[in-house]
Amino acid sequence: MRARDDAPMERRMIAAARRFLFFDPSSSSLLLCLLLSLLSANNGIVSAANAPLKFGINYGQIANNLPHPAQVSGLIRSLNVNRVKLYDADPAVLTAFAGTGVEFTISNGDLLNMSDAGNARAWVAQNVQPFLPDTRITCVILGNEVLSGTDAAAMQSLLPAMQAVHQALVDLGLDGQVNVSTSQSVNVLASSYPPSAGAFREEVVQYMRPLLDFLAEVGSPFLINAYPFFAYKASPGSVSLPYVLFEPNPGAHDPGTNLTYDNMLYAQIDAVYAAMEAMGHKDIAVRISETGWPSAGDADEVGATVQNAATYNGNLMKRVAAGQGTPLRPDVPVDVLVFALFNENMKNGQASERNYGLFYPNGTSVYDLGFDAASFSPSPRASGFSSSSKPTMQMSFPVGVVVLLAAFLL
Repeated sequence: MRARDDAPMERRMIAAARRFLFFDPSSSSLLLCLLLSLLSANNGIVSAANAPLKFGINYGQIANNLPHPAQVSGLIRSLNVNRVKLYDADPAVLTAFAGTGVEFTISNGDLLNMSDAGNARAWVAQNVQPFLPDTRITCVILGNEVLSGTDAAAMQSLLPAMQAVHQALVDLGLDGQVNVSTSQSVNVLASSYPPSAGAFREEVVQYMRPLLDFLAEVGSPFLINAYPFFAYKASPGSVSLPYVLFEPNPGAHDPGTNLTYDNMLYAQIDAVYAAMEAMGHKDIAVRISETGWPSAGDADEVGATVQNAATYNGNLMKRVAAGQGTPLRPDVPVDVLVFALFNENMKNGQASERNYGLFYPNGTSVYDLGFDAASFSPSPRASGFSSSSKPTMQMSFPVGVVVLLAAFLL
């Protein structure tokens, strides 16, 4: 999802969505007990007070009604969320999270400017170096879904910008703390089914090959934005809803590997692995930099409901909590940043664009899971930091949502 671009996400993702329609439409959905599934992890009870979390979330800010970053810091700490991705390098946010231990991924989409070594170093010196080590900036993303767009100049500048920012980090002695990557849409794939036949689009190969070489050289992951919602929206009559929501279903068989996939997201991840392997790389990790499900949409946006959003994110979090890998990489836990923290009322496009948040801007949960409300705020025991020295925010949240987020482990 392009959080700083007014173009609706659907226009870029719909073509990719149509390539994932390979599941059994006759599958029936089984209603799971979400509360029990979220409370159970490794035969133990996961709670927001004591779980060693590695939950990641996207913090978009295209809205005119969001709380102050200091309040957001309190909210995120109260949930023990410890990874956040920004779509810029907002100094107010980075300052508000100083001393919290939250890991930040920041972004820069000005690829033409960043491809100049001097500009890249100046940007790193201004937007990264001053905040370390108090704020844990661990990754810089250059560009967002550039290779699935139409801006040839941006495509040509992508790798030079990544190289220039990486060199700036090296020159300033920060490369041991901060890596460099880029986030791309699954639409960079020309073929995705079966996953073992994954291949990049012919027109992006010229950019992808040296990009992958660079990522392998510096030890950075390849970041992918993937939204199974668009596959269901594109063809609800033939797409299995249980398959895209991680609900029980017969699954899809990959004859190339003899593996069976019970959900679309994992099939997408393995298709990317296969595409990279076809270009000679088995040495790069795939991470999901964006995924989510809208809780509301326009009349023609089939599937954009509170129930489906809660099911998608809840089931995904449960799987990540269990350390589950994909069928092709079963020993590599899936790494996910969920989109998004808040609903953003100024995003363009259809209504779904403004309804991916887990929370409303006033801090209340979007998902009504039927639990009583309770007051949550950061505590020394929960966060490991003194509440007297950090900004806090008192809010009421449904207890189930706190447990839901607490169950997202890595």
